[in-house]
Amino acid sequence: MHGTARTHGPTPFPGSGRAPSRADRTRARLRAAAAPLAAGGVTVAAVTLVATVDPHRPGSYGVCPLYALTGLYCAGCGGLRATYDLAHGDLTGAWAMNPVWVLLVPVVVALWAAWLARRWALPDPEGAAPALAAAGSARSTGSAARRALPWAVLSLVLLYSLARNLPGLGPALAP
Repeated sequence: MHGTARTHGPTPFPGSGRAPSRADRTRARLRAAAAPLAAGGVTVAAVTLVATVDPHRPGSYGVCPLYALTGLYCAGCGGLRATYDLAHGDLTGAWAMNPVWVLLVPVVVALWAAWLARRWALPDPEGAAPALAAAGSARSTGSAARRALPWAVLSLVLLYSLARNLPGLGPALAP
């Protein structure tokens, strides 16, 4: 091995010539997790606003533009009232306003937690190659699911909006 030095222990940060400290790793994780943390912060602020200003009072947030123009309920109609009720622990009231939103809240929270966990978990510098190879094979499977997800969500929104406005189902699904 002419001209190359072999090192033992953690791989240094590129160009730094030193091994990453715990503080370096924490700063790197915080930078990587900035987007999910920011999204979580904005969501907490929005839910706090909805929890303090009761959307059950007419005019507190305006009206749904689709409902105002057509008299039809969209998939989101009743979502603010359902969020208010959930924030106050009233599951029955929230279900009466928008059952699909009540079912989606835990899914959205789980997806956000997975996003944060993915961004927070940095590969170990010494084990990065096997981890990256495994991530590459998982990424190809996940990308097909990611491509299908928007279509599934759009289908759910359209079907639920249609069902809310059918004479037989409307009274049960309307906010």
